[in-house]
Amino acid sequence: MTNKEIARIEGFTEVIVKMHMRSICAKLNAKNRTHAAMIARQMSII
Repeated sequence: MTNKEIARIEGFTEVIVKMHMRSICAKLNAKNRTHAAMIARQMSII
């Protein structure tokens, strides 16, 4: 889903979603959201 779609569904602003995505990527040392999802799956987070 896009940041805009996530924000609309969850009731946040798009900026908040972007900030959280940046934080998640930084903590996982991921290059982007797809890479973060792959790392999270390998770590059994998702």
